[in-house]
Amino acid sequence: MRLPLVLGAFMLSAAPSFAAAPTAEQKAEFTRVCMGIAQDEVLCTCKADAAMTLIDEPFMELVIAAMKGTRNPAESEYRAYNGYVAKSNQICKPNY
Repeated sequence: MRLPLVLGAFMLSAAPSFAAAPTAEQKAEFTRVCMGIAQDEVLCTCKADAAMTLIDEPFMELVIAAMKGTRNPAESEYRAYNGYVAKSNQICKPNY
């Protein structure tokens, strides 16, 4: 009986801690920038919706800046950034 409790506690402690969720303004900016790149409303809406659940507010800043070409992820951010891109593609472009 104790093992499930121990495993549950370990899994909670291993989960990443997130700052605040992205803002509505960030979501709107994400969509605008995406539309400027892809001109695909369905894809951009899906990606913006996915970002709201996959990443936090500071990471959304990075994603938007990367989309604009004004900032690249730092070496320490590549794994998380690539994970976000892969997960959002899995959600929004399942046959990609």
